[in-house]
Amino acid sequence: MHKIDQRTTLKIADKNEFIYFPDEASKILFFLKKGRIKIGSFNSEGKEIIKAILYPGEVFGEMGLIGEKNRKDFAIAMDNETRMCTLNIEEFKSIMNANKHLSYAVTKNIGEKLRKVERRLESLLFKDARERIIDLMRDMAFNYGKKIGEEVLVKHDLTHQDIANLTATSRQTVTTLLNELKEKDIIYMERKRFLIRDLNSLK
Repeated sequence: MHKIDQRTTLKIADKNEFIYFPDEASKILFFLKKGRIKIGSFNSEGKEIIKAILYPGEVFGEMGLIGEKNRKDFAIAMDNETRMCTLNIEEFKSIMNANKHLSYAVTKNIGEKLRKVERRLESLLFKDARERIIDLMRDMAFNYGKKIGEEVLVKHDLTHQDIANLTATSRQTVTTLLNELKEKDIIYMERKRFLIRDLNSLK
């Protein structure tokens, strides 16, 4: 990793600044250090579809490593002073070729991301709005939650509109469902966090 750090260039982006656009050449790899990145696309009606929210420690733009010539999605900074390190993909490939452990880790990471995309696609195709929102909340609990006894605390910065875009639903549907779960004491909500009382009851 020290060899990689020596070759990277620091990039700082402001909130709502695009890091890359669809159809842009897939030549750069990004290592997120601070802030959040939104990965998404626009449908035929121009509506934003969020595919992922990335947090520090995650890598993006890596599809160029497996043959992608041009970006399929956009990447946009969600916070001021979002920091990331960038590296030319061809240069990273040469490092991978000399390091089998790194090559395996990167391949595994890409495979996991593709499986997540596949699960999200299945969710969008075969599940209703309620199930999609609950699936997202359970994923957030699994990936970012902190277990407190039988409860799970999830800190986040997503608006109801962000959740709607992530689940291909409306903001009103998100608000209605979250209020319902709150009234049933399945979740407790505050600004920028929610507490799941019992994961088994969240369904």
